[in-house]
Amino acid sequence: MDNDAIADLFSGLGPVQVKKLFGGKGIYHNGVIVAVELRGELMLKADTETAPDFAAAGCTQWTYTGSRHGKLVAMPYWTAPDGALDDADAMTPWARKAYEAGLRAGK
Repeated sequence: MDNDAIADLFSGLGPVQVKKLFGGKGIYHNGVIVAVELRGELMLKADTETAPDFAAAGCTQWTYTGSRHGKLVAMPYWTAPDGALDDADAMTPWARKAYEAGLRAGK
């Protein structure tokens, strides 16, 4: 997804900045990270308060097998719900949840 498409998708949240991150992109609103794009997949920030909403919407959490001890590591990012990647209006409530989770993480 190019930066203009990302800006359009998050337009309901407000202006976003896109920066290189982890070989992908970090998406920020007001200096708070709200999403990452890695390997062509957009994932939204969540926390203990919002993760159940993402899970209920059928989203999956970003996990990977750690190099130390081979344990599964869960990251605080979830795939976007169906339809949210195609429609800025559908993305807006999820982007707000991601922003709120980012604000809480910064405290």
